[in-house]
Amino acid sequence: MKKLLPIIVFVGIVFYFFKPFFINGLFPIPSDNLIGLYHPFRDLYAKEYPRGIPYKNFLISDPIEQQYPWRFLSVSLLKELQFPVWNQYDFSGTPLFANQQSAVLYPLNIFFFIFPFSTSWSILIFLQPLLGGLFMYLYLKKIKLSSLPSLFGAIIFSFSGFSMVWMEWNTIVQTIIWLPLILYIKEILISKFSIKWAIGLILAESMAFFAGHLQTWFYLVCISNAYLLIRIIETAKQEYPKNSLIITSIKKYFPFLIVGIIFLFIISIQLIPLFQFISLSARNVDQSDWHQLGWFIPWQNITGFIIPDFFGNPATLNYWGIWNYMEFALYAGIAPFMLLLFSLFSIKNKFVSFFWGILLLGLLFAFPTPIAQLPYILHIPFLSTSQPTRLAFVIDFSIAILAAFGLQRFLEEKRKIYISVFITTILFALCWIIVLFHSHFLHLSLENILVTKRNLIFPTGIFLVSSLLLLLQLAPRIKNRKIFLSFIAILLIAVTAIDLLRFSQKFTPFNPQKYLYPQTKSLNFLHNNLNIYRFMTTDREILPPNTSIMYKLQSVDGYDPLYLLRYGEFIAAIERGKPNINPPFGFNRIITPKNFESPLINLLGVKYIISLSAINNLNFKKVLTDGKTEIYENTKVLPRAFSVSSIIPVSTKQQAINTLFSHTNYLDYAVVENYFSKQTVFNNSKVTITNYQADKVVLSVEGKGASFVILTDINYPSWHATVDTDKTVIYQTDYLFRGVIVPSGKHTITFTSGII
Repeated sequence: MKKLLPIIVFVGIVFYFFKPFFINGLFPIPSDNLIGLYHPFRDLYAKEYPRGIPYKNFLISDPIEQQYPWRFLSVSLLKELQFPVWNQYDFSGTPLFANQQSAVLYPLNIFFFIFPFSTSWSILIFLQPLLGGLFMYLYLKKIKLSSLPSLFGAIIFSFSGFSMVWMEWNTIVQTIIWLPLILYIKEILISKFSIKWAIGLILAESMAFFAGHLQTWFYLVCISNAYLLIRIIETAKQEYPKNSLIITSIKKYFPFLIVGIIFLFIISIQLIPLFQFISLSARNVDQSDWHQLGWFIPWQNITGFIIPDFFGNPATLNYWGIWNYMEFALYAGIAPFMLLLFSLFSIKNKFVSFFWGILLLGLLFAFPTPIAQLPYILHIPFLSTSQPTRLAFVIDFSIAILAAFGLQRFLEEKRKIYISVFITTILFALCWIIVLFHSHFLHLSLENILVTKRNLIFPTGIFLVSSLLLLLQLAPRIKNRKIFLSFIAILLIAVTAIDLLRFSQKFTPFNPQKYLYPQTKSLNFLHNNLNIYRFMTTDREILPPNTSIMYKLQSVDGYDPLYLLRYGEFIAAIERGKPNINPPFGFNRIITPKNFESPLINLLGVKYIISLSAINNLNFKKVLTDGKTEIYENTKVLPRAFSVSSIIPVSTKQQAINTLFSHTNYLDYAVVENYFSKQTVFNNSKVTITNYQADKVVLSVEGKGASFVILTDINYPSWHATVDTDKTVIYQTDYLFRGVIVPSGKHTITFTSGII
């Protein structure tokens, strides 16, 4: 029982944090943002809340706009026995399985087949700090730390700034929690390789990949493989000092190489479609400028190591720092910071030296140092399109382990703890000097300084208590010093838990079930009338991108770090009102076209426009008013599938967009790229959509002569077509869409989507 006590304590802390979910029935989902910020949901609660329902943290919107809808769609399709290859609801159609954040193959998705989706989503969020902390505890015990330091490290890792601010995404932290387990298993295998633990390593590494976040997985792979190489070299030196170090290391590494090959084979099912999607996306041409403030962690945010809200907090609506708070969340607790510094005196320890190296590398590349800028100057693939602030994961992970080593050193009565306390005292003193004497050397507003002053009080209190407890190690003539120091360590752990829980509870919203994608009058109207057509909005305050998935409504909007370059170019031309497809587009992951008067909107199949203001255009007829939300029908919308009488062949996409702007009678002709057939004149045929599913679209075509049929769905390499039972070519048509030649008579065209 004594051995299990630290684990029981840790599990109790996690359950306490999730008390709103388990006791009050509130979900760790930021659905209050949806209700409080966007129409038509604000209209639903307008009588009770004329200014909108209060929301806790406006910064946490991505989970309800991205991760939750994508996973919901994936699970829904799986329950219908359809593999979730394609998402027809966002960006006028976009890959779903190839979008890693949909986490289609994540094994913990099993909960979605047992409980209601929102409950399962919350359980997975709960499992993040729980499993992450338990895995960290196992790893720290494995590398010979005692129970209290191991518990300390587990709490820090689970409730650090990075883990908490990204927790409700359910992908980013879901990825990183597997790192300590991977290191734990590698320690076992380095000592004695076995098939059982090799399978365990493959499973743990696969879990991390399929959890759904490529960038943090990349960092995880770098850390775990660097760790493996260094540990193999160290053990080879110890076990075979007389043999060749290189040969011995290669022999020890070879089984891990086999494991790695098997792992790569397993994840290739998603890795290949993912890389294909990336290669066809706008990621390289429509990203934020890395020169802008906030791309790296600003130097001033180094204060975040000891004062998490020096610049305020978005949850209290007083954040005044550089955008974006979450990207700069470095806080891991004040006592852990001091014990991190204390661990430097154990730098000769192989684990301490390794994780100090990882920590310094994380700091070197996360802050705007000259070395950190090299990947962007040199345009290194992947790295040059990834914001380095996510290295906060590497930083906090290292702090958790090193602080645990610091506490171990504290328990072993190693002195010089006063040096750590002294350094931290200087840092706090500097922060207070800035606050108290800012008018002498800084141009800061009084309002902002008052925010900082308030946010300094609690951390200062935690610092004073933690310092007192640490300095008690120096007290002379204490009987049973081992018991005394253990008691002090328990108090330090308790203070740290209180500190981190306060930070986490302040930031994290829990909300009632009724806030989660409620039905409204206007959404019901669209559900009943939109069918397979699309809609668009005229204002950012209306139905945020991707949320239409939850209502099975197809939209031209979309929000994703990965979206198809072709689609970005097409929408850019629409918004510019001219055939200019040159980047940058200015979307930066969020596509919400507003130029509903463009003829290309008709080609996109936009049947309804949702607006907060009147549309004075004869082509648009108001059909519904729902509070401030108005819905207009586009009377000029084109069928979603039709035939044309002629083809205009072009050889480049620039020629294609030029032609679409110069000829707007899209029912008469099609602009087709790389079309080499001599036949350019066709007969019009009757085209009917008889079946429309996520991975399969069936058209019935009947005509007296050969016809060229267009389906205004996005063309993508994973889509294939047959006419009756014969495979046929899908032509890139009207810049975005699918075109097929159909012979005379009555035929069935079937479009199906595979993984690639």
